[in-house]
Amino acid sequence: MERNLALEVVRATEAAALAAARFIGKGDEQMADKVAIEAMRNTLNSIAFDGKIVVGEGAPGTAEMLYSGEIVGTGAGPEVDVALDALEGSLICATGGPNALSCVALAERGKILRCPDTYMDKLACGPIGRSVIDLDRSPTDNLRALAEAKQVYVEDLRVAILDRPRHEKLITEVRRAGAGIKLLTAGDLSAGIATTRVESEIDLLIGIGGAHQGVLAAAAIRSAGGEMQCRFTPRNEQEAEACLASGILDLRHKFTLEEMAGDNVMFAATGVTTGDYLRGVRFLSGGAMTNSVVMRSKTRTIRFIEAIHHFDFKPEY
Repeated sequence: MERNLALEVVRATEAAALAAARFIGKGDEQMADKVAIEAMRNTLNSIAFDGKIVVGEGAPGTAEMLYSGEIVGTGAGPEVDVALDALEGSLICATGGPNALSCVALAERGKILRCPDTYMDKLACGPIGRSVIDLDRSPTDNLRALAEAKQVYVEDLRVAILDRPRHEKLITEVRRAGAGIKLLTAGDLSAGIATTRVESEIDLLIGIGGAHQGVLAAAAIRSAGGEMQCRFTPRNEQEAEACLASGILDLRHKFTLEEMAGDNVMFAATGVTTGDYLRGVRFLSGGAMTNSVVMRSKTRTIRFIEAIHHFDFKPEY
């Protein structure tokens, strides 16, 4: 996988974002998700690679397109694993909230963690936190260690946490430690990636969220040189069994970036609504503007792409 395929795959995230953006704030999350999936699939199938989806829109039989195991691309070119989310934050999009985006991660075959649609306990930060934070330590200890590494006070740190009842004790501890919290209604993928950007207002992501989003975040964070550790937290016996069926035999195991995303991983994302990392789609007379990022772990290259798309009222994908 020598070529930077993400520079081609970003066309698929752009197409999905443009399609979904037509439904921002219109209260129809299912339609927003549907058009994003269709647009992404059509574009992926025009790209010269042999891609196998390992993290997709659902299992075979539950998703019509972009399901786990589906083959995408023209079939010519490198064989790669594909993790994707055509519209991360369909409800966010439908309600006009922040942090909805479209994303794709690529790696050599067998180099992206396969996992069921369950939950993960996540800890993520930027490059300064490499070998500093640890999921086995308390939030307070991690905040103190990160503050020392950044040469700031704990009170200067901002932590992103999903606003969920399960995080009540976590939120209390973080505030007692002195750090500020950015409560997320959804969209911990965008917030996790944002920890790698110096100008971001988020220093650390902590808490339990979707496993598929965790794998996608790992691909981006590894490409940006950040740090992330995760542990599966299935919500019930059925999800625990699904983890075992996926080869995750020890639910206590702490997964590193290297285990979740291979050493030659690429990541592309396009903002649908403006969030912590990317700006959303802006429609113009006769077209639209998109804001995307393309990353490659092998070279640690991060490219931000501001694209102007020209089309009539209804774009063609």
